[in-house]
Amino acid sequence: MTGIELDEVDRTILHALQEDARRTTAEEMGEEAGVSASTVRNRIEKLEDAGVIEGYHPHIDYESASYQLHMFIICRTPPDERSEIAKEALEIVGTVTVREMLTGANNLHIEAIAEDSDAVDNVTGKISDLGIEIVSTEIVKEEHVQPFNHFGPAPSTDKDEK
Repeated sequence: MTGIELDEVDRTILHALQEDARRTTAEEMGEEAGVSASTVRNRIEKLEDAGVIEGYHPHIDYESASYQLHMFIICRTPPDERSEIAKEALEIVGTVTVREMLTGANNLHIEAIAEDSDAVDNVTGKISDLGIEIVSTEIVKEEHVQPFNHFGPAPSTDKDEK
């Protein structure tokens, strides 16, 4: 799929959605972007249809959900088996995401959660059972996320600002 050219209105909408998609209204985004609420709704539909917006997902605080151990498991697998193994790894209970890396020997990154060290052993054991070489397991202390904002604050609609 080829990307679409984003303008200031699209970037403002994406920024607002990533900041708080659940509570931000089309009217509020329209005010920020300098367009009507119906234009915002049309733009969101266009961004969804183009695959720019793939869904609306909650940001989960795993620790608050009793999963104290949030980890990244860096793995190595034969490139020609990577996609199939990634699908199998995603089925392991505790796996959150699996990323197939295009470059480098460590070509599979698995994000997983666990309640305790026994659950960590269970997840890593099942990963190893798939024939995946685990290079390292990293425990996350804190995650900081930069929302899409075109590498700076939300675009300003005030034409007099520089």
